[in-house]
Amino acid sequence: MEQPIIEMRGISKMFGSVIALRNISISVSPGEVTCLLGDNGAGKSTLIKILSGFHRPTEGQYLFEGKPVAFSSPREALALGIATVYQDLALIPLMSIWRNFFLGSEPKKGRGPFTRYDIEFAKRTVRDEMGKMGIDIRDPEQPVGTLSGGERQSLAISRAIYFGAKVLILDEPTAALGVKQAGTVLKYVVQAKSRGLAVIFITHNPHHAFVVGDRYIILKRGRVYGEWHKDEVERDVLIRGMSGADELDVLKDELDRTLNQEMLAT
Repeated sequence: MEQPIIEMRGISKMFGSVIALRNISISVSPGEVTCLLGDNGAGKSTLIKILSGFHRPTEGQYLFEGKPVAFSSPREALALGIATVYQDLALIPLMSIWRNFFLGSEPKKGRGPFTRYDIEFAKRTVRDEMGKMGIDIRDPEQPVGTLSGGERQSLAISRAIYFGAKVLILDEPTAALGVKQAGTVLKYVVQAKSRGLAVIFITHNPHHAFVVGDRYIILKRGRVYGEWHKDEVERDVLIRGMSGADELDVLKDELDRTLNQEMLAT
């Protein structure tokens, strides 16, 4: 196994008196898909924001390529190669595919007052990069809003890879997709991994995680509930951990005892 590209040691995050994360220690390696699972309120969003440079941890150490980092903004994290693809994808639906791809990083040609947008390079690059993700772009002028949900995800992922991402953080990329489109996105996740990227796949769907993951981390109430490699865990364990089945079993036992006591009292 390669040396981890990201390590978090004893990370905690507090907002006033509210503890969002407590003593989180995880590592992420190149060429692997690390699945971060958890229900609503588990702490996934807070951890994403620390990973991407939006928040600084209250306690603990964040290491990137073995060196401590303390990001002041997502731009600093992105400059090192930590790219985050959020659910809204940061795409403009009415704008063409090639303009969305290079939005904020437009390629130029010419010099001085003759500098202009290199449109042909942009269109050619979009075709090539999307082609590597298995998407045949016939017309780069096509508005992004006409693409399927899976194709939009592929655009966001290929854009991140093209601009030098070493770590790709995917925030619930299959949450709003149907079965077929979700399958397409999962294929892109595997392709990103095969190109040597460290992929952090955030999801509340253990079925999707089990298909593509190499490592699984379940968060619950701001803590690490469990961590496994793929060969150490069965799908049912992930489902049970995600669903809170153990807690439901305890609750059921308590309700049964209460019901029995009431029946005896009557």
